Amino acid sequence: MNYDHTLDKRQLRIAFERAAASYDQAAVLQREVCNRMLSRLDYIKFSPNAILDAGSGTGYGSRKLAMRYPASRILAVDIALAMLLQARASVAWWKKWLPIPGNRSDYVCSDMERLPLKETCIDMIWSNLALQWCNDLKSTFAEAYRVLRSEGLFMFSTFGPDTLKELRHAFQSVDDYQHTSRFTDMHDIGDLLVHNGFATPVMDMEYITLTYDDVEQVMRDLKMIGAHNVTQGRRRSLTGKNAWRQAVNQYETLRQEGKLPATFEVIYGHAWKPQSRKAVLTPETRRQIGLE
Repeated sequence: MNYDHTLDKRQLRIAFERAAASYDQAAVLQREVCNRMLSRLDYIKFSPNAILDAGSGTGYGSRKLAMRYPASRILAVDIALAMLLQARASVAWWKKWLPIPGNRSDYVCSDMERLPLKETCIDMIWSNLALQWCNDLKSTFAEAYRVLRSEGLFMFSTFGPDTLKELRHAFQSVDDYQHTSRFTDMHDIGDLLVHNGFATPVMDMEYITLTYDDVEQVMRDLKMIGAHNVTQGRRRSLTGKNAWRQAVNQYETLRQEGKLPATFEVIYGHAWKPQSRKAVLTPETRRQIGLE
C-alpha cells in the first residue's frame, strides 16, 4: 500500500470545518454534478422511505432529495460538524418558505467509512463527490451494502484519476511530494461494487473543465470548499517562493484563450443491493432423503 496517498482524516475534518462558511460560495462544480445526478433519477422508478446522504456537506443535495421525495426521511451524514450545522440552518430557513409535509431531516456527524447505523435500515444511499475522501473504498462499499435494505439503491459521483491533472503536472517539475489526492479509476470502482455484492452496476464518466484567470484563483477555490491536500505524502512545510514560481510558470504553459484550465474527471455510478436469496421449502419442493 502506498501510504503517501493515505488521507489524514483528522486534517480532513479540520479542513471541512474551516470551509463550512465559504463552501456554498465556491461549490459551483459540486452543485452542477449534484443536479446532473438528480436528472438521472428521472429514469429510475424508485420511492425510498429512508435516504442516506453520505458526505452531505452543507445540504444542497439533501434539500433537492427532500423536494423529489417529500415523504422520505433524509439522514445527512458528514465528517465535519460545521457542515451539518450549516445544512440544518439552511433547511430551517428553506422550510419557512417551502414547507413539505411529512419530510424529516436528521443529521449525524460521522465518517462514511464507518457508519453508526444498524443493518438494513436505509432504502437509498446518495453520495455526491464524497467517495474520493475515503481511504478504503472496499470497506466503504461494504458499509453501504450493510446498511442498505434488499433492493436498495446506491447512487454516487466521485472524481477520477485525471482530476486536477494540470495542477499535478505543474508541481511534478518542482518536487516529489504529493500535491493532489489519489483518485480511483472508474473500472476499479465498478469491480469493487461487484466484489461487495452489488448487482447491475452502471458506470459512466465525463470531463468538466473550469477556467480561471490565474493559479491563485484555482487554489483559492479549492481552499474555500475544503479540498486541501491532506495525504500523508504531502509537503509539511510551505512551498518556497522559487518552487512556487516554477510551478506557476509550468501551469501557465497550459493557458488557452487567456484562461487557465482545471480539469475534473467526474465518475457517476449506481447499483442495487439484490434481494436476499433464501431457499424456501414447500410441500411441493420438499424432499425426504433416507439416511441410508
